[in-house]
Amino acid sequence: MKKHLNLFVVGAIAAFASTGCESFQKPGSQDPVRRDAFNGENLDGWREPVGNWTAVGGVALHPENPKSFSFEPGFGVLVNGTSGPTRNLVSTFEHADVELHIEFNVPEGSNSGVYFQGRYEIQVLDSHGVEKPQHSDCGGIYQRWKDDKGFDGHPPAVNASKPPGEWQYFDVLFRAPRYDEFGTKIANARFVSVRHNGVEIHRDVELTGPTRAALDENTEVAFGPLMLQGDHGPVAYRNIIVRDVLLD
Repeated sequence: MKKHLNLFVVGAIAAFASTGCESFQKPGSQDPVRRDAFNGENLDGWREPVGNWTAVGGVALHPENPKSFSFEPGFGVLVNGTSGPTRNLVSTFEHADVELHIEFNVPEGSNSGVYFQGRYEIQVLDSHGVEKPQHSDCGGIYQRWKDDKGFDGHPPAVNASKPPGEWQYFDVLFRAPRYDEFGTKIANARFVSVRHNGVEIHRDVELTGPTRAALDENTEVAFGPLMLQGDHGPVAYRNIIVRDVLLD
């Protein structure tokens, strides 16, 4: 029987619209397969080299420079280094259709992104107060790039951004591209639903190919890793919760 999955996180429940999805389940279990992509303590589960990504106890806007963070000692928050941007972070696990809950924090003017299968980016940016958001604003589906031109970007329907230094979150339902038995792509990838801080900003957006700065802009795959952009500015992530699903 088809059923909708509710994604439970600390302090919040991500309510997706009915999509006719069916969970992958562990043998003998009624629970869908869930991954905590960041264990809160170290970079286990992410491909080497991991650059300067590290775990801290918390972040806040630096009192002397709001374009950077100050850090609390401890664990639970993933940051792309305490001394500046570093390389992108790529998961060891690979996914097809997936639900993702991810919380993020950026200082003033900073920039990152979440890439599904390492190829399709939901933009992370300090976009607080932007009246007419573009594909490059927070929550936008970033544009593709060919012949020195951008195309196929998708701005968020609503700017749901909080001020810099505040924790925000995405809840995303992603449908992977489909291939026949000969390896020929027969259906494009899609963002079925994207919610930013509880507000739906995308519904059923078809992706004609990888977005700019993808892990590989020239190929698509049935399974691919999660990638977090770390080379554009300071960013923090926490509660990265992944559930495999099966979509029609």
